[in-house]
Amino acid sequence: MTFRTIIVDDEPLARKGLDIRLQGFNDINVVAQCCNGREAIEAIRAYQVDLMFLDIQMPGLNGFQVIEEISNQGLKMPMVIFATAFDQYAIKAFEIHALDYIMKPADEIRLAQTIDKVRQHFKSSTDADHKSKLIRLVSDVTGNDCQQILTELANNQPVSLSHYSDILAIKDAGEVSRVPVKDIIWIDAAGDYMCVHASSSSNGNKPEETHILRKTMKQLEEHLDPKLFIRNHRSTIVNKNYIQKFCSQVNGEYFLVLKNGKELKVSRSYKEKVKQAINS
Repeated sequence: MTFRTIIVDDEPLARKGLDIRLQGFNDINVVAQCCNGREAIEAIRAYQVDLMFLDIQMPGLNGFQVIEEISNQGLKMPMVIFATAFDQYAIKAFEIHALDYIMKPADEIRLAQTIDKVRQHFKSSTDADHKSKLIRLVSDVTGNDCQQILTELANNQPVSLSHYSDILAIKDAGEVSRVPVKDIIWIDAAGDYMCVHASSSSNGNKPEETHILRKTMKQLEEHLDPKLFIRNHRSTIVNKNYIQKFCSQVNGEYFLVLKNGKELKVSRSYKEKVKQAINS
């Protein structure tokens, strides 16, 4: 059996990288690379696709809406492998409904495991079973429509889970940086963007680095564990573990001194909350 396969991703490098890796599997035949959901629908119609590697966050039709559209048009539902940059906790919300998922960029070992699942699924499962799981994915998991699910995932909010993520996925210029939340030192707002300042213990030549994230402060604050992160200013959040001391000045202003020597102002409206958080 040779699986007619399409790759759906709005990032050219992601499509090319996955295509190169899939060439190592004799039973995978990539018949089309699609840069958006509409192209994916047309490819499924034209090629009778068996397998689809589907990005979730794309302009136009997102990954969930592609699945809805396949169902609405009465097309044959291919086996779907989600390709995503979302963190592991968000993934768990729909993991059981999809055949499998891979984190971008996919490594050879994880991809080989995924292809094995494809082979086993083809031998033992029916299209109807897979299709019903995918349709439930976009509605039954949280009781929200697919756009609401995507919004929660894009905001790095755990879907149907009560705990906070260990990873912050930051997409920039076609690349995705997976920043451990525990390594985030502080975050400040710069217009419509957040500057995430993090330690990089795995890279001795660059002990700290800054990532740019397009997200509101409110969205980011909701994603972070309040037991670990303190809002000390309208435009600043700080990791409690990186605070060296809490100081006051003669003029009545307050500020935090971080372990790296950075000083952050504490606004009066957040002063008491900061004190309580540090002492807890």
